[in-house]
Amino acid sequence: MYHKKIELKEGAFIISDAHYSHQRPALLSFIQEIHSKKLCPSQLIFMGDIFDTLFGGIDYTYTENQTLIKLINEISLEIEVIYLEGNHDFNLGEIFLNAVVYPIQNQPVLTTYKDKKVYLAHGDFDGETFYKIYTALIRNPFVLFILKYIDLIFNHIILKKLDIYLAKKDDCKKFRGFEKFIEKRFANRFKSDYFIEGHFHQNESFTINEFNYINLGAFACNQRYFIIEYSKDSSILIEKKFSKEK
Repeated sequence: MYHKKIELKEGAFIISDAHYSHQRPALLSFIQEIHSKKLCPSQLIFMGDIFDTLFGGIDYTYTENQTLIKLINEISLEIEVIYLEGNHDFNLGEIFLNAVVYPIQNQPVLTTYKDKKVYLAHGDFDGETFYKIYTALIRNPFVLFILKYIDLIFNHIILKKLDIYLAKKDDCKKFRGFEKFIEKRFANRFKSDYFIEGHFHQNESFTINEFNYINLGAFACNQRYFIIEYSKDSSILIEKKFSKEK
């Protein structure tokens, strides 16, 4: 767990699970609106899986996403950008040089909002043993070096097929028994006021262990994003839906 505290700002935008690709381009328009200052967040927080495939060390994934990468880098020169890596986008420290990037091993991230203690995470930080082994291997620089040249030799065929497969996934399906799953997963863990994560795409919130748990809706599903705003009730997030004006 990473213990450097970050202060969440009123008016910050939080985006999770956009799964951006040329087959899912909606995020590009949204980021262009921020870049042009038509939308003006005080802070920009990416909660992982912003890209469908962006792997540090695999050049082809940079090329496919270079327009959006450039915009995010330019935005990060003007406002604070916080990026929690996901399972589709990782090893990003050398791509987003001006952002605060948190890899999976440093999640959940402890932050504060006013007098509240808030944890942020993509959501896959505590998978089963096999998953933890997989995530460690796929992020290993040597493994990525080998994959890079396999990808070049076979003319990107593996990544192209992966792109087609991921584009067919249903990002809006419901997780039956989700609340019970989370209650079991968080038993006697993470004393805080709020725990916010993505990954599961459920757009649900409830109280467990005396804190407010929030699972974010996926931007890929109906272009949902969230704004941090103080409220007298138990919520600190306002849900918005992005729709580009014609």
